[in-house]
Amino acid sequence: MPQPNPTLWIRAPRACSDARAAGGVVIQDGRIVEAMPSGVTPTTPVDEVFDASAHVLLPGLVNTHHHFYQTLTRAYSPALNKELFPWLTTLYDVWANLTERQLALASELAMVELLMSGCTTVADHHYVFSGALENAIDVQVETARRLGVRAALTRGSMSVGRDDGGLPPQSVVQDETTILDESARLIDAHHQRGDGAMTTIALAPCSPFSVSRELMQESARLAEEKDVRLHTHLAETEDETAYCQRLFGMRPLDYLEATGWLGPRTWLAHGIHFDEDEVARLGAAGTGIAHCPSSNMVLGSGMCRTLELEAAGCPVGLAVDGSASNDHSNLAEEMRQALLLGRLRYSPSRVTHDDVIRWATRGSAACLGRTDIGGLAPGQQADLALFRLDEARFSGAENPVAALLLCGAHRADRVMVAGHWRLIDGRPRDLDLDALLARHDQAARELRGSR
Repeated sequence: MPQPNPTLWIRAPRACSDARAAGGVVIQDGRIVEAMPSGVTPTTPVDEVFDASAHVLLPGLVNTHHHFYQTLTRAYSPALNKELFPWLTTLYDVWANLTERQLALASELAMVELLMSGCTTVADHHYVFSGALENAIDVQVETARRLGVRAALTRGSMSVGRDDGGLPPQSVVQDETTILDESARLIDAHHQRGDGAMTTIALAPCSPFSVSRELMQESARLAEEKDVRLHTHLAETEDETAYCQRLFGMRPLDYLEATGWLGPRTWLAHGIHFDEDEVARLGAAGTGIAHCPSSNMVLGSGMCRTLELEAAGCPVGLAVDGSASNDHSNLAEEMRQALLLGRLRYSPSRVTHDDVIRWATRGSAACLGRTDIGGLAPGQQADLALFRLDEARFSGAENPVAALLLCGAHRADRVMVAGHWRLIDGRPRDLDLDALLARHDQAARELRGSR
């Protein structure tokens, strides 16, 4: 008979983002079964103890938007110093040559980079489907399972190419029937439900300027039929607003509502250019916003109205976005960027380190429609991130939790997913990181050279 997993006490962390767990948490069968304030010991019998006195304990960070394949085109000279539309058109011709092997390496590298930053739930929005990428999402599912991370994967799509006034080349555009049939297959094959789900699938037409109205409508219908979530880019730039007004005679949010997307099933990447009425409508609908501060700054897109959106009722989460506009996949670093950008938009007293940690954990989980991750309460999944403060950047820091953001934490020391250690001493378990980096770098050179 299989042996039961030992019950583990993560004991007395140096600091914790939740005072109710300042004395640590007890892990049993992949869940938190007890959390205790400082100075309190567990009532649950434990088999093992991990001394966390040198660590700052956070819930595992939750990423809400990424493009894994873009790790292959970081800091790409022809695309530097451009705004969104010219940046996209420059890179689409490179991405159109992506192979399944390259995507597998890009996905693995992105997931590992996220994991090393304290992220336990990774998300991806993959929408580039050439003839060579028929099994792209299946490959990502397998990679996530092998690494032992939770994955919110989306079946992206583009159906309007350059021949019809869109941005992408025709080689990565698919017809609506192919997209919807493949979306249904992936949901049936891979989508898990309920607490503890490791892999979820959502439907994610790329953006209003790369898919047809019919695809938006049919994706919403299919998502309701299959009870999965919806995701897309929206209101990222003023160019997008002008495009929607010219093509559809309405602003992006009006178009979203007209196609059946405005509701709690949906979370949106960026969500920058909303007016007061639109913020209220989004909040009333419970639509989530994936805040992407670094990408927004790199492309000069603008600043998300995080506080107004959250106050209106929107779940607000945090995201690294793609590594060709960020150009990293590090959610810990993204927290610092969100803090600084939030203070620039509002004030130091209105955006605190606690606010940003909330966005990166509980808020992000809500964007993905989940309450079983993003916290340290009994009953939640045992997804944890533990950081040490033994680098020069932290020396002299008085508040350990605030120091993670203010002093620039970028690498976790230990990460647990579903009760299993997936990162120890800053390195992923059961993975030759140096070999992965070498293979990934070679794949990037191949992709760039294939133009």
